[in-house]
Amino acid sequence: MQARKKYVLLGLCACCWLVLFYWGGGVQLRLLRLLTRQRGEVVRPWPNWTDRAFLPRYAHLDELQTDPGTAESPRQRRQAWSAIYKDSRCRMETCFDFSRCRRRGREGFRVYIYPSEKNDHVSESYRKILTSIAESRYYTSDPREACLFVLGIDTLDRDQLSGQFVPNVDERIRGYPLWNDGRNHLIFNLYSGTWPNYTEDLGFNIGQAILAKASLNTEHFRPGFDVSIPLFSKDHPQKGGERGWLVRNTIPPRRKYLLMFKGKRYLTGIGSDTRNALHHIHNGKDIVSLTTCRHGKDWEKHKDARCDHDNLEYERFDYQELLHNSTFCLVPRGRRLGSFRFLESLQAACIPVLLSNGWELPFSDVIQWNQAVIEGDERLLLQVPSTVRAVGNERVLALRQRTQMLWEAYFSSVDKIVLTTLEIIKDRVFSHISRNKYMWNSLPGGLLVLPEYSTHLAHFPFYYLGLGVSPGQEFTAVIHAVSPLVSQSQPIMKLLQVVSKSKYCSQIIILWNSEKPPPIRSKWPPMPVPLTVTDGRRKTTSRFLPHVAIETEAVLSLDEDTVLLTSEVNFAFLVWRSFPERIVGYPPRSHFWDPLKHAWGYTSKWTNDYSIVLTGAAFYHRYYHYLFSHYLPQSLRTLVDRSSNCEDILMNFLVSAVTHLPPIKVAQRKQYKELPSPQGTKSVPWANPEHFSQRQECVNTFANWFGYMPLVHSQFRLDPVLFKDQVSVLRKKYKDLERA
Repeated sequence: MQARKKYVLLGLCACCWLVLFYWGGGVQLRLLRLLTRQRGEVVRPWPNWTDRAFLPRYAHLDELQTDPGTAESPRQRRQAWSAIYKDSRCRMETCFDFSRCRRRGREGFRVYIYPSEKNDHVSESYRKILTSIAESRYYTSDPREACLFVLGIDTLDRDQLSGQFVPNVDERIRGYPLWNDGRNHLIFNLYSGTWPNYTEDLGFNIGQAILAKASLNTEHFRPGFDVSIPLFSKDHPQKGGERGWLVRNTIPPRRKYLLMFKGKRYLTGIGSDTRNALHHIHNGKDIVSLTTCRHGKDWEKHKDARCDHDNLEYERFDYQELLHNSTFCLVPRGRRLGSFRFLESLQAACIPVLLSNGWELPFSDVIQWNQAVIEGDERLLLQVPSTVRAVGNERVLALRQRTQMLWEAYFSSVDKIVLTTLEIIKDRVFSHISRNKYMWNSLPGGLLVLPEYSTHLAHFPFYYLGLGVSPGQEFTAVIHAVSPLVSQSQPIMKLLQVVSKSKYCSQIIILWNSEKPPPIRSKWPPMPVPLTVTDGRRKTTSRFLPHVAIETEAVLSLDEDTVLLTSEVNFAFLVWRSFPERIVGYPPRSHFWDPLKHAWGYTSKWTNDYSIVLTGAAFYHRYYHYLFSHYLPQSLRTLVDRSSNCEDILMNFLVSAVTHLPPIKVAQRKQYKELPSPQGTKSVPWANPEHFSQRQECVNTFANWFGYMPLVHSQFRLDPVLFKDQVSVLRKKYKDLERA
């Protein structure tokens, strides 16, 4: 009974509450609306949490990207977009002709550049893009071989107010016989639209062309078809580029300033909302957020009350100093979604904090940006300081290291940006033989991992450590022979015996590059391992061809006159198994910068410092054979073949460019001597006075192609024993080396 009374009482209370609400609130609201309508007034509803008077208003994304004076509805923008890009639903399967690319397998991926017309003005940035394509291994001058076509017309700057704007593009491209509504065409663009809305209008119909564009909006990005590229300046280097600023083992990972920004403030127009609010987080201590309105011709006419104070504060700090000493860097949107600050912060190892809602990040198809940047929200600017303060030291260090990896792999030069774009498209065309996300987001980066070699991570030397995999326990010896076999006492005969006795030797391949034909098998000494003689076609670079006969991961490259002991071979191989991504060998050389000649020099002096290990006696992974033959340009390989010199230097350049590490020198006997050439054989190369000067020239030629000097100096040497210890020589594993 008591329980029933409680429920009855609760029911009566609820009814009373509803009656009071209906008569006390609903009727009053109706009367209020009736009265105000009669007066012609607008009724203001009850305030809610979005009201300006109660909480700070957070604008919608569409409002942030539109000037209040020229506001367009989302529907109007979509209609404008569809009028410009009629093929907005393009995908590779619907708007790309795969048959043009698959005529010769993956070799069929060729890129053709339309010739420039007379009086065509090409900007410096677009010239660099075209040069990168023309010097790549994918370029073809024959349009019949092309899989992809690139316009000779400069389409980078499509702002009609810009001096680099090229008019009448639509009429010109429609006159191209190969245009075909843009199918299989690639269009590069950095700037689109103009004042005041800066839409993504390029001023011509791209049709079914692939768009490689900076500041791409996610709403307009065609996934799996377009490629988002970074915004880069006209001063961005063609090749190489500067290294990242992060010093190895930088401890502690945090810097003097927690968060920084220094840049323009827009008083009106698109992008002004975000930058006008940046002063709210500035505290002048660990957070430095500086803006200036002193830009443009008429800035004084439009300046507001904050301009003078902001300009004074702006001059107090140096931008480069802030970059070097900040842990996080704000990257707010400008007039467009992209910003130069993005690449600058990546290089400086200053973790980018993005404030650009709707920006499709560069190469987003393949790069996992959550490992390198923090994506903020323009509408939640005041939360940014607390967000970055909550990031732990381990996470900070990991983010900073990833910025360096991405900078050096994909963004440090125009070459890398363009080649990354081409490789992404190539992986789409040949999706069954393509890189996975791990390859794109791990050292050395996707550009140096050729999926034609393999798509399995365990087949590449630089992934062993991360996968917990050990390299194989056998090697293949490749001996480069240039002298005819006239005597059984020649050095190559003894070398065969020494190498074949190694318990790790799987097979021996003799690369025959002599003018005379190779001797029959009975002329070679009997050996416990298979012996194969291969025609080298009298090309010096043939020693680094990806020979099918090489089945082991480790390759021991040898000159025919190399003098070694079996114990030396065994020890060097065990060292290589600990460093499978590097060259491990005996004869060292070094490079240096000559300030008088303003050029690189080459020296063979025996010192404690070295940067090259000659491949006349060295171990390395067989993948470098494939990389040497398919990654390096034909011009460098032709140079080596023409001079019959420098192939070992070029291989060292390549491996150091991949690893950013020096080779490893192992213990070497002191009685190495340059033996006189046997009668009837060619003289040794170093007897030629031009040999050394050629190698000097090679170093500079190779450095010019790479765009920087990849060789790294080292003083590290690995010995098998301590020569003067008290342990009996007979008890030591490499006793022959100690006696030497």
